[in-house]
Amino acid sequence: MILLHLCWLLILSIGNTELLVTLINRTHAAPVHERLLKPIRHLHDVLIPLVPLWILVVVGFFSPGVFVHEMSPREAWSQLKGPVPYFFGLCLIGFAGFLWSVARYWLRREPRQQIGFRSETVDVAAETGVSLAGHGTYRSLLRVPFNECFTVEWTERELRLPRLPREWDGLTLLHLSDWHFTGTPDLPFYKAICERAAKLDFDIAVFTGDLIDDEACLAWVLPTLGTINAPLGQYFILGNHDWYHVVPTIRQELTSAGWRDLSGQIQVLDTAGKKLALGGDERPWIGKPPNFNAAPTDAFRMLLSHTPDNLTWARRQGVDLMLAGHNHGGQVSLPGIGPVYAPSLHGTRFAGGLYWSDPTLLCVSRGLGGRHPLRIGARPEVCRIVLRAAG
Repeated sequence: MILLHLCWLLILSIGNTELLVTLINRTHAAPVHERLLKPIRHLHDVLIPLVPLWILVVVGFFSPGVFVHEMSPREAWSQLKGPVPYFFGLCLIGFAGFLWSVARYWLRREPRQQIGFRSETVDVAAETGVSLAGHGTYRSLLRVPFNECFTVEWTERELRLPRLPREWDGLTLLHLSDWHFTGTPDLPFYKAICERAAKLDFDIAVFTGDLIDDEACLAWVLPTLGTINAPLGQYFILGNHDWYHVVPTIRQELTSAGWRDLSGQIQVLDTAGKKLALGGDERPWIGKPPNFNAAPTDAFRMLLSHTPDNLTWARRQGVDLMLAGHNHGGQVSLPGIGPVYAPSLHGTRFAGGLYWSDPTLLCVSRGLGGRHPLRIGARPEVCRIVLRAAG
């Protein structure tokens, strides 16, 4: 009987954790400033271990005392008083949500629009031969076992899109996202990434937000992103971590480094006689959505959005390809369970990778950094995308 009660304790603890994780994921998807998000995270940190301890001690030994008195789980439930049974009911709902999340992780498949995939993993610390720890506030996290913070996956995705003009078959994008300049990793890490990226063949470079977490690192923009050049231009939007800081200054630094600001705008490119409508969406934190109705009706539509949560809006706009970041692949992806944390209204559904929702193909980068330099099972990523016509 004690073993059965321990199983129920485990189920309720997992459910409680799932509810608190859901709170974190949803609040971090909203336009809530960091100074308000911190106390929510602190509450989460306290309640995850405290609630199981409370269940173990109070319910187990005092009221109804399931470890002291021999009783079945049904008898124990009937003796719960006040709001406790309702809270346990919520925990059971949370546990069901946990099972659904794990099942979705196992059942997920790459969409058929991806016709080719290659990747190369590079240990940047070993390649550069210098210390990359830097001066960041959370650099102690680098000592966590299995941390892959400096191990970058260079991916190449070959995507066949139904509305891509035949004249653009082979058009190539460099997708960068979520660099989170904090001081850790240090500047040589990002320089090494840019040196390798500059050797790739691509027509357009895009950056989908979250560049700055420490304004002292603004000087890093020019020697890193300032070295990236693409024949059809480099384009950027900002993210929620940029919103926490001085947005105009960050825009100015990127613009001075040769990047074009797409915040709430549409840029129409004419290449090989066909039109590309490239839009930028920084919502829900900054500005307004781009107006695709201002673009030619026959233009191929591409959207840069910091969060993948704007997918529903993108579908209504007939966006063909949407590039996003924000979720970092969860930063930590547990074996058999998958990612747990993702600052999204959809939880971990769009943690990283490709997702097809007709007529839009969504590509979510795991990004390169994070305020907390911790990556386990979700390596930093730089992605090269090769577009192929359907015909």
